[in-house]
Amino acid sequence: MGPIDGFWHIANFFAPALGVGTLASALCKLLWRRELAAVAWRRLALWATTGGAMASIAGLAAFGRDGRLATYALLVLASALALWWAGFVRR
Repeated sequence: MGPIDGFWHIANFFAPALGVGTLASALCKLLWRRELAAVAWRRLALWATTGGAMASIAGLAAFGRDGRLATYALLVLASALALWWAGFVRR
């Protein structure tokens, strides 16, 4: 595998975390407009994406391969918990 293939392999591994983190933070800012007015969208997206990436790494370590449904469920749960923490608990 060449360096370009390695880059795309890593980028595609973290793409679900980036997608879920970005969409979830945008929806949170839309749904809880008043409560999250003081919190920047970038901060929410960073927390949610980081939580999802950590969940993907934990799923890979636990199951030995990528793409398990339990890993994706953990990714969604970790992103939701990170959004809750960044938006409502830690102001």
